[in-house]
Amino acid sequence: MKKQSIDHAQLLVLSLLAGEDMYGYQIIVELARRSDHTFEMKEGTLYPVLHGLERAGAVEAYQQEAPTGRMRKYYHITRKGTELLKTEEESWRSYSGAVNAVLRSSIGGLTLA
Repeated sequence: MKKQSIDHAQLLVLSLLAGEDMYGYQIIVELARRSDHTFEMKEGTLYPVLHGLERAGAVEAYQQEAPTGRMRKYYHITRKGTELLKTEEESWRSYSGAVNAVLRSSIGGLTLA
């Protein structure tokens, strides 16, 4: 099997950050909302993912004051992160298409929604 270069959590986070810069809790809320609560990421999972992406140069962090006056750490996808996301999206589509093809053939050709 072909090895994925980033994990699924990293792919999801990069996908969210491709739309806009976000702070940690915002990423958690948006991921749950957009996935109809299929993905309920905890802070203990999210922050290691963000820090790994930051070390890889895929995201950059910056501080900005929130309307409440509190400083928040926002994450921004970099050019390298955008390129990585594009490559990984293509890999994911190929991988999921292959899995669906096997599942369809294994269950008598039923269509998966």
